[in-house]
Amino acid sequence: MSGKTAIGAAYGPVIVEGSGVPSMESTPAVRGMDRRPPDPLMFVGRSPELKQLEAAVAGCGRAVVVAVHGLGGVGKSTLTARFAASQADRFSLVWWIVADSATAIDTGLADLAVAVAPETGVMPLEQCTELGVRWLATHTDWLLILDNLAGPADAAGLLDRVHTGTIVITSRQGGGWRGMQTVALDVLPAAQAVELLIRIVRAEWPDAELTGADRLCAELGWLPLAIEQAGAYLGQLRITPAAYLDLLARFPARMFTAIAEGGDAQRTVARVWHVTLDRLADTPLAGQLLRQLAWYAPDGIPRELLAGTADEPDVLAALGRLAAYNMITLTGDTIGVHRLVQAVSRTPDPDDPHRQPDDVTTARDTAATTLTTALTGQHHESPASWPLYQLVLPHAQALIDHTPPGRDTPTTCQLLNHFGTYLGGQGNVTTAITYFTRTNRCLENLHGPDHPDTLTSRNNLASAYEWAGDLGRAVPLYEATLTDCERVLGPDHPDTLTSRNNLA
Repeated sequence: MSGKTAIGAAYGPVIVEGSGVPSMESTPAVRGMDRRPPDPLMFVGRSPELKQLEAAVAGCGRAVVVAVHGLGGVGKSTLTARFAASQADRFSLVWWIVADSATAIDTGLADLAVAVAPETGVMPLEQCTELGVRWLATHTDWLLILDNLAGPADAAGLLDRVHTGTIVITSRQGGGWRGMQTVALDVLPAAQAVELLIRIVRAEWPDAELTGADRLCAELGWLPLAIEQAGAYLGQLRITPAAYLDLLARFPARMFTAIAEGGDAQRTVARVWHVTLDRLADTPLAGQLLRQLAWYAPDGIPRELLAGTADEPDVLAALGRLAAYNMITLTGDTIGVHRLVQAVSRTPDPDDPHRQPDDVTTARDTAATTLTTALTGQHHESPASWPLYQLVLPHAQALIDHTPPGRDTPTTCQLLNHFGTYLGGQGNVTTAITYFTRTNRCLENLHGPDHPDTLTSRNNLASAYEWAGDLGRAVPLYEATLTDCERVLGPDHPDTLTSRNNLA
């Protein structure tokens, strides 16, 4: 025999030579030879999706093929395992293949041949693979699960040859499943996410105090894998949801990969999305855009914020690939990103090629510049500008919230000043004071206390105190700013005159 040919690629039948080859067409499956993971013990919810799967496989005849797709970590394999367990009595054989490579598919099919005809175990892999395909093609009442398939093309050769039985595919890829029924899997509803966390923790720690479980699940974006990861950690280390949230805020890079003793290091949120981005490595712009999007609010990101990042066809192609792998969601005008995908993407990790510290910093600076540029020519007192301010506001606030004050740049200060002025004018004086205080400290650190930009920011802070009616802080700050302006700029400089006018 020549070298092995992958089932999922351009596949042609292997000619099996020699004697002693079993007749796969007449070889029945024996009850109990199934290969599938155990029924998930911590399964919560998913009734609508299970009903979708059950309805999809209710037919018979030509192969029923269903693709379950969704973001990595959303629970596709768990859902399919529960479905397989609930339907096991219906099928003569349930066979599970981890299908993340052509070799894995071929090996899984070869193992199937050996399971139904043990005498094939002495044959070369490619012959066993062919016999496994032949068995599927000539029997009807089986269920084959291809778990974690990269995309439709990887199963094309198998589907071209097998036209009976039931195949359920799980994949992160959301598009390209033409002619197949699909089940899109999203994160858990909030109440079910909390239930899952509580069940996982209490299996290890029955009397756990779980106040704040809802806040933890919300911070994790109700993603099943992240909740399982956190729950196992809480249960083993006997810490509260509030303590976990504190660790997540202070040590995000470590917590995204933290597992309980005995856990699978490959099944953490950071590792799962690392694998997805590895598959997108031939489109480097995809990772670059994801890191930039990580600094905005998770929902309603205007697509025009990415204009100018690269040539428009390249941007569209990168967005299309991210959407195809469920890393983002697209509408005609906006982009959405799961909040935990964002959190991981903006957390530097020198050991992760997709989250190098310099790349994360560049993405943050690009996002800040983009938001500042979007407001060019706008004025906070003009009603005509207010819709644009409102459009940009949630994304500016997200970037500001996720940037530690000690890492502010001149561009971040511009953004703080823009929205401090706008929000103050809109009556949100408390946030305006917070933003102007931070701007003043940042500019003092960057340029010193006597720089004109620093003096302007101090004047803005005094104005915010005035808006709040706190003249006890406003007047002394106006006076100090005027004194410094006269000393640094001179008594007749326009900024000095403005400062004197403000004090008056």
